Amino acid sequence: MKIAVIGQSLFGQEVYCRLREEGHEVVGVFTVPDKDGKADPLGLQAEQDGVPVFKFSRWRAKGQALPDVVAQYQALGAELNVLPFCSQFIPMEVIGAPRHGSIIYHPSLLPRHRGASAINWTLIHGDKKGGFTIFWADDGLDTGDLLLQKECEVLPDDTVSSLYNRFLFPEGVKGMVQAVKLIAEGKAPRLPQPEDGATYEGIQRKETARIDWDQPAEAIHNWIRGNDKVPGAWTEACGQKLTFFNSTLNIAGLEPEGEDLPIPGAHRPGVVTKAGLILFGNDGRMLLVKSIQLEDGKMIPAARFFRRAETSTLELTEEELGTAEAVRDAWKRILPSVLEVDESTDFFKSGAASVDVVRLVEEVKELCDGLELENEDVYMATTFGDFIQLLVRRLRGDDKEAECAIAYVEKAVNKLTLRMPHQLFIGGAFVDAEGSKTYETINPTDGSVLCQVSLAQVSDVDKAVAAAKDAFENGLWGKISARDRGRLLYRLAELMEQHQEELATIEALDAGAVYTLALKTHVGMSVQTFRYFAGWCDKIQGSTIPINQARPNRNLTMTRREPVGVCGIIIPWNYPLMMLSWKTAACLAAGNTVVVKPAQVTPLTALKFAELTLKAGIPKGVVNVLPGSGSLVGQRLSDHPDVRKIGFTGSTEVGKHIMRSCALSNVKKVSLELGGKSPLLIFADCDLGKAVQMGMSSVFFNKGENCIAAGRLFVEDSIHDQFVQRVVEEVGKMKIGNPLDRDTDHGPQNHLAHLQKLLVCGGKQVPRPGFFFEPTVFTDVQDHMFIAREESFGPVMIISRFADGDVDAVLTRANATEFGLASGVFTRDINKALYVSDKLEAGTVFVNTYNKTDVAAPFGGFKQSGFGKDLGEAALNEYLRVKTVTFEY
Repeated sequence: MKIAVIGQSLFGQEVYCRLREEGHEVVGVFTVPDKDGKADPLGLQAEQDGVPVFKFSRWRAKGQALPDVVAQYQALGAELNVLPFCSQFIPMEVIGAPRHGSIIYHPSLLPRHRGASAINWTLIHGDKKGGFTIFWADDGLDTGDLLLQKECEVLPDDTVSSLYNRFLFPEGVKGMVQAVKLIAEGKAPRLPQPEDGATYEGIQRKETARIDWDQPAEAIHNWIRGNDKVPGAWTEACGQKLTFFNSTLNIAGLEPEGEDLPIPGAHRPGVVTKAGLILFGNDGRMLLVKSIQLEDGKMIPAARFFRRAETSTLELTEEELGTAEAVRDAWKRILPSVLEVDESTDFFKSGAASVDVVRLVEEVKELCDGLELENEDVYMATTFGDFIQLLVRRLRGDDKEAECAIAYVEKAVNKLTLRMPHQLFIGGAFVDAEGSKTYETINPTDGSVLCQVSLAQVSDVDKAVAAAKDAFENGLWGKISARDRGRLLYRLAELMEQHQEELATIEALDAGAVYTLALKTHVGMSVQTFRYFAGWCDKIQGSTIPINQARPNRNLTMTRREPVGVCGIIIPWNYPLMMLSWKTAACLAAGNTVVVKPAQVTPLTALKFAELTLKAGIPKGVVNVLPGSGSLVGQRLSDHPDVRKIGFTGSTEVGKHIMRSCALSNVKKVSLELGGKSPLLIFADCDLGKAVQMGMSSVFFNKGENCIAAGRLFVEDSIHDQFVQRVVEEVGKMKIGNPLDRDTDHGPQNHLAHLQKLLVCGGKQVPRPGFFFEPTVFTDVQDHMFIAREESFGPVMIISRFADGDVDAVLTRANATEFGLASGVFTRDINKALYVSDKLEAGTVFVNTYNKTDVAAPFGGFKQSGFGKDLGEAALNEYLRVKTVTFEY
């Protein structure tokens, strides 16, 4: 079919290209004249393709069609006019000329909203449904018969831009092409447009966009977002006109704390907060505005309204002057009509469009070693001088929004000066808990108080979840590429390694971990975990799947692996930093945001980790840390409707409770690493020296506070006595003492309550200050005994005999437990090793070794030891969801 395309913009260009791909002949393109020497994308594309292009400034004068314009159009012999995005009045002599007439695109569900500002009024009226119409053009241009309509949900915080980018543009292009196909096939309907429900409201103009404050907050929000970018909703305040942009109703957990901004006519003064400007409707509800345009045209973050005078001009270094010149060249390339770019050159007044904003952001990224600006930054600094000042501040790290005041507890210990944060970490800031509630965290080596730590309340959980949700849905974290996300996680791993002595010392003070072990395992494996998952960020891939074809058409089905959203991570006290890292690294690599609840008795490395995320440049709100009680903080995370995944390590009893809460709240994903009673089978044909060495490690590693500790050793009868004798000798050599001493083998138990629990088992407390428990060995343990069935989680070795050669019998005894986290076998017989490893019912089997976990190897239990995996590629699946997408073509 011969088609004339009449319109403009990227939308018009895309429709034009798709029509040509469908085999239609575009005989001419009619678009708007060049602006500031810059051609419209539709006309530019057509010129490149050799299609005739016409750039009429107008088609008619005094209501009459211009004869020469109509003649040039008629000479093309078009059979159909397609108007994909047309801002000009087209005379009926052109509209009705082709044998198929003219079709036009309109960004609303006609007849609900007519006119040029229809999409604005969709938002202003708070419509729950939006969409577009393709209709047969008539002399009203939006009153003709309907051909095709498609609708979408209008989200509470949608703007003109988000609605256009998400639905109206991509689906509209497809709709135009579909409409032309229906016409070509003779199947296009002509449905008379009803008058019922029809509206027509004028074009939004600056003078009519003033905010009426005598209405509910939602209506004010709708007015602001409906006027977003152009013309801008405004009010008078502080003696000038202020125009508001980027409004949101999503302010859960945000407190109106800040400096009042009196607004004449408003229900109550606005409040300038760290997050932006809070406004109030006459119903007392709040909305948040993130950007303000001043009367002189300058755009500023709303949070800086009262600090705008502080932005003194920076003096640039030689290197920064070189960067400025490189950026100036980029402006010249983007703005070809500008002869010279000086300090006052305005990016948008020089002809730049929204597509040029994206280009400038990408050019800066190339020129400035990957520096990530947001599109909004360009709108905030539109002149070249202001833009360079903003850019240099970002490069220097001087942006005051990035500053975070931290109240440290300082301690001189282990030849270091420790600086330990002790407040909650929410939205990129260390803050007190609700009501300034605190609790004492105790040093298990001597029972002394290390410091007061903020004790999170339910309201703090809600604030942290709101911060994580906003960071996921609106923040930079979801906008940067997967590779850049990996780069930030690599940087975090480097910082953790640089602070490894400090982290290991805090772990020794707060958890009683032996310092040398903390360096190697608690901290060392944490660093390795973040490095490993940083490498996965840009390798999270879907697949294409062959399905039955929709003949005569074809199908393409593919899967996408997407982050689930806000995740809650609840970690135990035995490996405070390592357990945090095992889960958080996979969670962040997958693109989620997280609220971490460290164990109440060991919060300090988690809070130090939070500080390092700031230094690494992890965006605010991506990581939040809430010390507090499990019954309150952990419960609220499990119940919270905006949390989409819980990762938990702890007891089976608590794990069952969490699983129940996750099901009842919103059927959130959950992975559980729970209790264990891991069997270790030692056969007579083993390397006895290694079996003794690894058997000791399997029980006493990390003071027995180890989820995969060998809960029961089964030793073959013929070597039983020799094995026990050598173990007792080795236990007698273990040095019990201060975990910071380099020759200490065995430190204090983690906290007093756990020590008291172990004392019930029959062992002894070491007669010295602190929570020290004497390594204990029980022999001739029978299957019915309490200690044979229950997890001790301490330095308690439980040894049982089994008859020589009776492999199946000992396997039955080893598997006679509801736990299935880990297991082990020592034998030189490869056939026996393979047979036993096949039969053991546990998520991990160690053969001739123990405790050999690695960041690349999946880790998790069977039966009541839980489900889901930490570590390895399998861990990513715990924090991803799979979406199937099917195309027909």
